Amino acid sequence: MMRLEAKFVSSAFALGDCPRWERTEVALAGRSNVGKSSLLNALAGSKGLARTSKTPGRTRCVNFFEVGTNLALVDLPGYGFAKMSRADAAKIAVLLADYLRERRQLGGLVMLIDARRGPEREELDLAAAARGRGIEPIVVATKSDKIRNAERPEITRRFAALATAPILCSAFDGEGLGELRGRILDCARMAGGARRGRAVADV
Repeated sequence: MMRLEAKFVSSAFALGDCPRWERTEVALAGRSNVGKSSLLNALAGSKGLARTSKTPGRTRCVNFFEVGTNLALVDLPGYGFAKMSRADAAKIAVLLADYLRERRQLGGLVMLIDARRGPEREELDLAAAARGRGIEPIVVATKSDKIRNAERPEITRRFAALATAPILCSAFDGEGLGELRGRILDCARMAGGARRGRAVADV
């Protein structure tokens, strides 16, 4: 199975702390209990790449992981159900907004949504923010191993508001991971081609 060989580089608590590089960044965003760290570990084939916790909301900064020579995976802090102070929640909201609006290297956004819940207002706003930058989000329905076969047709209706079909994924049994890896690599190739095109146009 293809893996995204990833290596942790750094964490950022503000936009100015982000790495200064020309890698294409594909960010993973989702609620605090959506299984983001587990899925990131499964994508990379490494159980210890991103720390998992039984307590949602442990990730309160932006974490950067190198993949190959031109790509980086970015683990964004979770939102929603984490038990934290209003001040901490406000800081995370500002960090997310700044990154999504201003980070030049951002080339793709993977939106992780619990398959049993479907998108809510936060996810719709996140998708709108990405599309405002010309980025079509990759929608992932996580924890698909917890969905019975009879329930699967309902997922299409549940995710219809996002106007894009979700990839059903499970960090537990590996469903959808190959397709998601391919979509992430496509983002890197497309962003790299766009940069080369701009460089030629500037000559």
